[in-house]
Amino acid sequence: MPESKQEMQANQSFTPYQQAEGEEYMSDEQLAHFRQLLLDWKQELMEEVDRTVQHLKEEASNFADPADRATQEEEFSLELRTRDRERKLIKKINDTLEKIEQGDYGYCDACGIEIGIRRLEARPTATLCVDCKSLAEIKEKQIGG
Repeated sequence: MPESKQEMQANQSFTPYQQAEGEEYMSDEQLAHFRQLLLDWKQELMEEVDRTVQHLKEEASNFADPADRATQEEEFSLELRTRDRERKLIKKINDTLEKIEQGDYGYCDACGIEIGIRRLEARPTATLCVDCKSLAEIKEKQIGG
């Protein structure tokens, strides 16, 4: 999935959450940890969008050579597709932040069990536990394949 590379990059600078003995799942401290993780990630993505806009403005040229023009258009197209994926990811981050505010974060949308701190650190926008995600992928392969 294209987002996983971005998620890994975003998660490179975070400190893993150290759960206290007997600490309740999705305690205020844990929610604060994930809220900050998501906000930092969103900020990085927004900064990348700003850099792209600036780059497109600075690099836009009318090349006389059709091959040069085509190359530049392809580069811009690729950059814009990447930004579109990031825009969708920002929406997922916003949806996830809303789940935190509503008290629904960290639980599987399909079966209701805990998703788990380590899985959420690896993929903060996860909405399914590992088992339900695996089942969804199997069904997807059967339908798609």
